[in-house]
Amino acid sequence: MNTDEWTQTLGAGPLLAIAAGAIAVLLLLIIRLRVHAFLALVTVSVATAFAAGIPAGAVMDTLTEGFGSTLASVALLVGLGAMLGRLVEVSGGAQSLTDAMIRRFGERRAPLALGTASLLFGFPIFFDAGLVVMLPIVFSVARRLGGGVLRYGLPTAGAFSVMHVYVPPHPGPVAASGLIGADVGIVVAIGVLLAVPTWYLTSYLYGLWIGKRIVLPVPDILGQTEEPDTEPPKPSTVIGLLLLPVLLIFANTGLSTAGEVGWVDSEAGWYDVVLALGSTPIALLITVFVAVYVLGTRRGRGAETIEKLLDGALGPISAIILITGAGGMFGGVLQASGIGDALSGALSDIGLPVIVAAYLIATVLRVAQGSATVALTTAAGLVQPLVVGGGFNGVELAAIVLALAAGSVTAGHVNDSGFWLVGRFFQMDVKTTLKTWTVMQTTIGLVGFGLSSVVYLIA
Repeated sequence: MNTDEWTQTLGAGPLLAIAAGAIAVLLLLIIRLRVHAFLALVTVSVATAFAAGIPAGAVMDTLTEGFGSTLASVALLVGLGAMLGRLVEVSGGAQSLTDAMIRRFGERRAPLALGTASLLFGFPIFFDAGLVVMLPIVFSVARRLGGGVLRYGLPTAGAFSVMHVYVPPHPGPVAASGLIGADVGIVVAIGVLLAVPTWYLTSYLYGLWIGKRIVLPVPDILGQTEEPDTEPPKPSTVIGLLLLPVLLIFANTGLSTAGEVGWVDSEAGWYDVVLALGSTPIALLITVFVAVYVLGTRRGRGAETIEKLLDGALGPISAIILITGAGGMFGGVLQASGIGDALSGALSDIGLPVIVAAYLIATVLRVAQGSATVALTTAAGLVQPLVVGGGFNGVELAAIVLALAAGSVTAGHVNDSGFWLVGRFFQMDVKTTLKTWTVMQTTIGLVGFGLSSVVYLIA
């Protein structure tokens, strides 16, 4: 039996109480009782499914679907990204690029340099992939300059998050633009103008501020520490490797757009092949093989040595992958139970201005089920009837899309796979992740909503 054949009979009040209780129990298990996050997430997901009335025959399917769909998008990216990061680190490439960045920008502006690079990388590359590709550089800079990992890690992670949620070609804003009839080109233009100051205020300045108050050691998550090569690769070589997946993904996006508008024949046999080669997992796979040759074979490392290096990269991230999948499982249960739908339905009937309703509905969906992309696309579908026939111009429609995006990133917490990904990569406990990542995500949403509202009012 699947949940499509089942109708939720509980009202918004009981469903809200179940969601709040589930989150409270989860935090109690992890923070107070020190239960492993993976076990706590699976246990609370099972209990929530039964409490919300999901039929017993559909509980396991709901759990595995949420777990599997999250791993389908995360596991390949994290695994391949960790391999690439390991090669860059052990070859001395991370240190080489770090030295070049410090010479160019100065020690004091290193977080700004990392964040700016991540904004550029984040235009075509997804949050998860971008973060794991930049991790060895972030860790190397943090080890070299000191001050804890958050000072450098939050501006970097925040840059990828801001670009992922606000700027096409990422799936959330693209889908929302299509649903409410906004021009994607206008959304890109305004989205970039909104994303940069939002990142500066909420990720860069906040990252510097909180990094002084919570000083965390640099994690050794990419494997056992080894002495890098005495003759590291040139910084330009490392930049080329980091840009390779970005360029492949960007080419995929450009070709897809060209096919949709009829500039190229999307029915041609080569079209789908080239698109597949530019998909994020395959782009990273190609980059890993290129890195194996450039940073390994060409520099005298034997096949056995390279195999051990890559194998060592996967062990430390296995817990990250499982916990992230379990976070997706919890979010999937909340989504399947109808909690988000009930709350957003109640909000849409209040009669708020469209842009305010869009933000609040997306925020409720985000808090209720975790995924920013799901919250953004679902909320866009819910406000679509309010927008159609409303006489909004192109800029107003773009502002509504960005308000939806702002809501979809607000208050990421324990039911969001990204929460666990960032927390575990930076080796933060749940309490610290809530005080840093959740607060930063909330400010990204609030500032983005404020700026999109200004655009809406002056359009």
